Amino acid sequence: MANLLNLENVTAHVPGDASRVLLDAVSLGVEQGERIGVVGLNGGGKTTLLDVITGERPAEGGRVSRVGGLRMAHLAQRDRFPAGSRVRDIVLQHYDADHEWAADPRVRDVLDGLGITDVERSTDGLSGGEKRRVALAATLVGELDLVVLDEPTNHLDVEGIGWLAQHLVDRRIALVVVTHDRWFLDTVCTRTWEVANGRVESYLGGYADWVYARAERSRQADAAEQRRRNLARKELAWLRRGPPARTSKPRYRIESAEALIADVPAPRDTVELMQFATNRLGRTVLELEDATVHVAGRTLLDRVTWRLGPGDRVGIVGINGSGKTTLLRALSGQCDLDGGRRVQGSTVKLAQLSQELIDLPADMRVLEATEAVAKYVRFGKQEMTASQVLERLGFPASRQWTPVGRLSGGERRRLQLTRLLMDEPNVLLLDEPTNDLDVDTLTGLEDLLDGWPGTLVVVSHDRYLTERVCDQVLALFGDGSLTHLPGGIPEYLSRRAAAGRGPAGAAPTAPQASGAPVAKPAAPKVDAAAQRAARKEAQRLERRMEQLTKQEEKLHAQLAEAATDPGRLVELDRERKAVVTERESVEIEWMDAAERAEG
Repeated sequence: MANLLNLENVTAHVPGDASRVLLDAVSLGVEQGERIGVVGLNGGGKTTLLDVITGERPAEGGRVSRVGGLRMAHLAQRDRFPAGSRVRDIVLQHYDADHEWAADPRVRDVLDGLGITDVERSTDGLSGGEKRRVALAATLVGELDLVVLDEPTNHLDVEGIGWLAQHLVDRRIALVVVTHDRWFLDTVCTRTWEVANGRVESYLGGYADWVYARAERSRQADAAEQRRRNLARKELAWLRRGPPARTSKPRYRIESAEALIADVPAPRDTVELMQFATNRLGRTVLELEDATVHVAGRTLLDRVTWRLGPGDRVGIVGINGSGKTTLLRALSGQCDLDGGRRVQGSTVKLAQLSQELIDLPADMRVLEATEAVAKYVRFGKQEMTASQVLERLGFPASRQWTPVGRLSGGERRRLQLTRLLMDEPNVLLLDEPTNDLDVDTLTGLEDLLDGWPGTLVVVSHDRYLTERVCDQVLALFGDGSLTHLPGGIPEYLSRRAAAGRGPAGAAPTAPQASGAPVAKPAAPKVDAAAQRAARKEAQRLERRMEQLTKQEEKLHAQLAEAATDPGRLVELDRERKAVVTERESVEIEWMDAAERAEG
């Protein structure tokens, strides 16, 4: 295929600092229909690369060439709208009349998918998340050859990210995207660019393929790269043992990388961590009994009983505004209950990471601010210094003596998280912990959490992190209850779709302009006999899923009862994993049968 644009020996520096090279004689190109994910450390030059591609920043050396008539759109990191503008002024500025955009299926799909229902609303009063959706809609509504996106998943919930991924794949246009969302990278991208030390290395495939390639590179490195190699080995072990959806598309395989992880254990020893947690916490951790919580005139929780036990690792999912943050605040005691009671164990040492950046000691250096909390911390059997934890979370030795007041927003977020972990809590509540973190830092955080012996509750739109560090998923569906999802996030998305909210990730349909014609697709012809057979098959599989779910719940209860018997714990955990594997396989078959049954 022909290239849409080419960079030849392009050079760029940090503005005002000619000594710091971001791009050093970089040459690369973007082909028609190619979807490229851009990864690298914060401040490494990813956004600069996008600005050079779009022409918003001229190259200081080299040449950028684009094909004639290239139709390109760019979503920048920051969303700025003119004062007094309306949503329609930003998103629908190229349409002269309402019936034009209302009759365009692509525009309707974008508005529906991003939950934009009021085009007359002023942009002045929009929240950060709402502004991001409006800016993303404005980027996607046009007829495009190439779209360039900088952190498009920020402020999107799991459904929104799922919709965006499917939309970009279906559009079949070229894409260059910077994002820390690894599930998104692996689902959407056909190529990965790694920006590091002024260079851009290109790898075939998405995130998982890039991890394989990086592990092979690390395998050949010298002993100084031992820490990086170990992290890559653990990441590969997780990818290989992950859900089938992560390995559904064809991939090349690097034999040496496969050999590298042949003897790698699971990312964490669940039984051992449960023993540690029980010793540290006892039987009672945090409990909500008949809890009722009202928020802004609606009921978030309606007489809900939820008991968190020692070693529980729970992910909370729900659409934006469903009350996930309020639930964490109620669990931590920061939000008063309107009914029921909250119980906290006497041995609980609770820590909470909020979405806001708390005040940090600006007059101290990074290492000093960390050692002010503690100089050493223990993760299970491993003891680490403050400097080692900082390095895991993206502060190399050269940055540990940087004054806190000079840190970027992402670096302040990492320091906040480091200080939280150094205090050695035994109950950890994390609200969107991946905000402002690059892929390498996320890998380091997950590695730390893998060996962290305590009770963990995570609210995150990062599907990859939730699936890796959590053992169970609970959902807020807006009905006043807290729903356990044995099938995890895939079950959450399928339930949302089955409840009449459209395809996974879609929001309620945007109102059509008055009198606008709406084309109705012709109903496909369906073989009635095949449809009946598929319906019976779906019912059979659904019954089997219910049996496996009950069996898993029974095993969970037996695991709790056997907390002091290591031998029994190992046996029960083995049985539970076998049940989970079978249930996931049956669920995939059920979804396929259900689609065929619906025609």
